[in-house]
Amino acid sequence: MLDIKPELQSLVDLLDKRLFKIPDYQRAYSWTSRERQELFEDINSIFRKGEGESHFMATIVCLHRKKTTLGTDVYDELDIVDGQQRLTTLILLLNSIKLELRNRDKSKPTKDLGSLSELLVKQCGDNLLLLQTNHDSSQYFANFLRDGKTEQPDKGKTLADRELLAAISDCRQFVENWAKERDPLGLLACIKNQLHFILHVISGEKIVYTVFEVLNSRGMAVSWLDRLKSMLMGKAFELPDSNHDQLISDLHTIWRQVYEQIGLHRDLSTEALRFAATLYQPTTPYKPLSERNAVDEFRKRADNAKSIRDAASWLLNVTKASGKVISSPRQNAVTRISQARLLAVAIHMRDDIEESDREGLLKRWEKVTFRIYGMMGNDARKRVGNYVSLAWKVVQERLSVDEIHSGIQRIGNEFPIEDAIQKLRDANCYEGWGNELRYFMFRYEEHLAQEAGQKFQNEQWERIWEKSASDSIEHINPRSTAPDDIKHILGNLMILPPNLNSQLQDKTPREKRSAYRKTGLLTALEVASTLESKPRWPKRSVRNREEKLLKWAGREWAD
Repeated sequence: MLDIKPELQSLVDLLDKRLFKIPDYQRAYSWTSRERQELFEDINSIFRKGEGESHFMATIVCLHRKKTTLGTDVYDELDIVDGQQRLTTLILLLNSIKLELRNRDKSKPTKDLGSLSELLVKQCGDNLLLLQTNHDSSQYFANFLRDGKTEQPDKGKTLADRELLAAISDCRQFVENWAKERDPLGLLACIKNQLHFILHVISGEKIVYTVFEVLNSRGMAVSWLDRLKSMLMGKAFELPDSNHDQLISDLHTIWRQVYEQIGLHRDLSTEALRFAATLYQPTTPYKPLSERNAVDEFRKRADNAKSIRDAASWLLNVTKASGKVISSPRQNAVTRISQARLLAVAIHMRDDIEESDREGLLKRWEKVTFRIYGMMGNDARKRVGNYVSLAWKVVQERLSVDEIHSGIQRIGNEFPIEDAIQKLRDANCYEGWGNELRYFMFRYEEHLAQEAGQKFQNEQWERIWEKSASDSIEHINPRSTAPDDIKHILGNLMILPPNLNSQLQDKTPREKRSAYRKTGLLTALEVASTLESKPRWPKRSVRNREEKLLKWAGREWAD
C-alpha cells in the first residue's frame, strides 16, 4: 500500500529552505486573468476575516531531486509535478509586493524587504531563483524576479509568454490598488501566514505518478491532458524488466514538445487530446471522443514500452497538426465545429502528401465546411459521422489524394452553393454570425488583393484576428439610424481595425469616408469609393453591395 504523508504548511513554511523548478516536460504557465482574479478574491476574503483565519489554497506535489548548499544553508531542490500555476502566480505576487515596498522607501530598506528579496532570489552563487520556470525562453519570469523588468503582454511571442506577462501586470496592479488603501505589509503577512497548502515531497519519480493518480481519484482539479501524461508515465515505470531510463527519457522529450506546442495556442490541449484519441482508435469512429474517453482509449492500448511510446508520439503528431490549423487564421476561422476541424487536422498529419495537393484538399474542405456550417448555419449535429469517419480513413487507411477529394465532395453534395447563397440573402449577418462574417470579409479582402495584383499581407488583419470579432464589425449605415430591413444584412456590414467601429458610432456614411480610406483595407476603400458618388448610402447601395458580395461568394465557395 502506498504510504503518502502530506504536510499542511503555510506559504512561508512551504518556501523555506527549498528551491523549486518546473521541468520542461510539464505544462507551461497557462492561468488566465479569471484564475488570477479568483486568487486575489480569496486573498481579500481571508484578509477581511482577520489574522486568526486560514485558507486552504491547493495541493503541491513535488519530486525531490537533491540537496544543495548555498552559503551556510542547505536547500532541497524540488521539481514541481502539480501546483505550478498557483505557486508561480503567488511568487509573482510576492515579487510585486517587494517592488512596492522598495518604491515606498528607497533610502531605508526594511527587514521585511530584505527577507523577501532573499527569499525570491538567493544572493549566494549565481543569484538562484526561488522558482525556475519552464518554456520561458525570453526570460520574462527571471528578469522580473531579478530586476523587476517586464514587458506589455502583447509583446510575448507565445500564448504562455503572453499569459506570464499578463500575470505580472495583474499582480502589480493588485498590489498597487491594495497599497492605495492598506499597508502592503499586511498583504505580505496574509499571503505568507494565512494561505495553507498540502505538500507532498516524493523521493522517486515512479511514486510521483501513483500519487498523482490517487489525488485525481479524490477530485483534484487536473486537466485531462495532464492526467494522460501521468498515466503514461506511471505505466512506463510499472513495466517489468524493461529499460525504464530510455523510455522515461523519451517520454520527457515528447511531453516537452507537446507542451511547447500547447504553449502557442489557447484551447489546443483539449482539441489535440480529443482528436488524437479519436484518430487512434482501431476501428472506424463516427464521433469525436470526449477528453475523458480519450484518456481511457489511450489507457486501454498503452500496455508495453512500444505502445506507450507510440501513444505519446501519436499525441505529439496530432498536436502539431492541430497547431497548424490554429496557426492559419484562414483555416482556423472556417468553423469551430469539432468534427470538421478533425478532418483538416487529419489532412495535415499526412506527411506523404505533396504540399500542393494538401493545399488543394484544404481548399475543398474549406469550401464544403463553410457552406455547411457558416453560410447555411447548420449546427454540430450535422454530418458528424461523415467527417469523423473520413478523417480516420485519411490517416489510418492512407486514402489517396483523389479519394480524399471525393470523400469531401460527397459530404458537400447535399449542400449546394445555390442554397447557401439563398440562405445568406437578406439574412441577419451580425447577430450570432460575427466570426463567420469576419472570415467572409477576410476572404473577400484576399480576393480584392488578388484582383489588384497585390500580395495579401496586411498588418491590420493581424490585429483584427487577435481581438473578438465584435470589436471589428462595422455598420456602414449606423445601427441607430439604419432601416430595420437592411440594418444587419451583408451589404451594410464590413470589418475595420479593432474598435474603430465604436469610434465612428453614429457618424453618417459620408463622415466615415476618410476613416475608411485611412485603414488601407481594400474592402473599406471599395466602400469609400462608392460613398464618393452616393454619400447617403441608401437602401439601393446596400442591396447592390449585398448582391455583389453574394455573387462573389457563389464563385468562391462552389465546388
